[in-house]
Amino acid sequence: MYGNNLKPGDVVIGLRSSGLHSNGITLARKVLFKQWGGKYDPFEIPDGLTRELVYEVLEPTRIYVKPFFKLRKQVNVKAAVHITGDAYLKFDKLMKFSKGIGVVFDNFKPQPIFELIQKTASEVKGVITDEEMLKTFNMGWGFAVVVEKEDVDQVLEILEKSNVESEPIGRVVGEELIAVIYKNREIILK
Repeated sequence: MYGNNLKPGDVVIGLRSSGLHSNGITLARKVLFKQWGGKYDPFEIPDGLTRELVYEVLEPTRIYVKPFFKLRKQVNVKAAVHITGDAYLKFDKLMKFSKGIGVVFDNFKPQPIFELIQKTASEVKGVITDEEMLKTFNMGWGFAVVVEKEDVDQVLEILEKSNVESEPIGRVVGEELIAVIYKNREIILK
């Protein structure tokens, strides 16, 4: 699962996160909650959210073990990455096992909590850039697998049957980099 033999054209499939997971909780707390210098009381419902802020921030982390093992039994999963601390920079580890490759991500659907953190930061603490958001938070995808292009439909079907929302979020390329297409611009993370 280390990413041996990755090649350009392989596809990165993202498994939807339940929210923040454990990514950037300290930063989110400082920006969002008044008792740490932020803007909101814990039980406020800020614009863009449908429930109290404290519940949004503390939404339990989705666990992917069972769907992943089910998937692995049926498809050749070439790599797996848990998108936690360092977020998308974690894909750098794959480059150690498959030389000369990189990853370009082009599908982000962050839950409203991520936009709220970034927007609120500019109001109370300063700026959190898009680049920093992508290095700190999962931005909607909590886990990812890399598979061959011809296996994508089967992977999506297996994950759907396991009640895991998933989509292609990127691809392996023949250049050593980690790049993101986000908000209509390219951001080079590494």
